[in-house]
Amino acid sequence: MTIHKEGYTSIALCVLFIAVVNALIQFYLPEANTLKWVVYILSALLFFIILQFFRSPILAINAEETQVLCPADGKVVVIEETEETEFFKDKRIQISVFMSPINVHINRNPISGFVKYFKYHPGKYLVAWHPKSSTENERTTVVTENSEGVAVLFRQIAGALARRIVWYVKEGDQVQQGHQFGFIKFGSRVDIFLPLNSKINVAINEVVKGGRTILAELPSVGTFVDIDDVPDEVHIPNFTEPSSAPLSNAHGKPTMVVEHEDVPKKAKRGPQAKIAPKEKFAKPKK
Repeated sequence: MTIHKEGYTSIALCVLFIAVVNALIQFYLPEANTLKWVVYILSALLFFIILQFFRSPILAINAEETQVLCPADGKVVVIEETEETEFFKDKRIQISVFMSPINVHINRNPISGFVKYFKYHPGKYLVAWHPKSSTENERTTVVTENSEGVAVLFRQIAGALARRIVWYVKEGDQVQQGHQFGFIKFGSRVDIFLPLNSKINVAINEVVKGGRTILAELPSVGTFVDIDDVPDEVHIPNFTEPSSAPLSNAHGKPTMVVEHEDVPKKAKRGPQAKIAPKEKFAKPKK
């Protein structure tokens, strides 16, 4: 067990606050022994709460291509079929994990692959279990695609108490399952959107662990076969031969029509990703 780097400033401020309060009581009320003991106990309790919130457990990650690891510690509060309107724009299975202030708040990549999409959304601070928190609260949206072309969308959502989201990924990054992609301070929620034919392995109100609980199993795109094993009646096009391009007589002579894709304009640079902390992992059990 170690302390996460996102907690260094908060822990330092907590120690400073405790030191100042205790020094003032000792200076102005040296005879108030009962009050001093109460303040000592409350100070120790506050320090313990802040310290445990930023704990970073050492995990053993067993990476599997088709498995979806839970991205955070907490409790499953939503499992439903819903319309994902930001990226996929179709129906998906949504799983939502609520993180209370006593949970580890490290967010981990549910699958390995490359980051196909990332966006930060400033927003409100509704309570994390509010139905509209997924679309109106401050949040980040990440879409990662695995080597089989199956994409998973996951979203960090700030709550009424959690007002700071930290992320370590950006579009084009290659990420590993179970490694950190972000951190949310002081209670929040993570949503995961999966293909409809995914096999769900958790239930409502189930307590889950980030990087350890297997939320679901993704559908496999298929298996590769040797070309010699393909039946003769199956037609396989010869991609080594040049294709016949369509011709146009618009300019008097046959002219090859070449279509060009529109080059997307570069988006304005918003808040940038931070660097993920270096992390130690335990050896996976065989």
